[in-house]
Amino acid sequence: MRKVARVVLLDPQDRILLLHGHEPGDPADDWWFTPGGGLEGTETREEAALRELAEETGITDVELGPVLWRRRCSFPFAGRRWDQDEWYYLARTTQTATAATGLTELERRSVAGARWWTCQELTRAHETVYPTRLAELLRTLLVEGPPAGPMTLDTEIV
Repeated sequence: MRKVARVVLLDPQDRILLLHGHEPGDPADDWWFTPGGGLEGTETREEAALRELAEETGITDVELGPVLWRRRCSFPFAGRRWDQDEWYYLARTTQTATAATGLTELERRSVAGARWWTCQELTRAHETVYPTRLAELLRTLLVEGPPAGPMTLDTEIV
């Protein structure tokens, strides 16, 4: 089980930053997802969240908040199955320009860019977004604020 830290990054207008990914050999097999990735060495999930955010977006001016959600997922990607235990951290930033300067070789072949989404845009989106209930989760977050403790989301197996 791969330990993963993800970031629900919001700007001053409460837009969320999502990355546009696709299967390395098939750009038509695409989806949107939050920045983040696996822990390296002895780093904490918080350290991994900030490192991954910097590598994938170039954004380093971040106020990292609490863990919002936890999720287990399993999916095929790049010729193998990935089983992950993901923690989603709330973060805020005023830095909205992105530059993916620290991508791995696999990420360079599978990440097509980034986009800031309003909650309304996300709700109306026809694209695949992970986690699949992200629009609903974001709407609740913006109306009610962060949960008292991390919510456990349904396991997703793709």
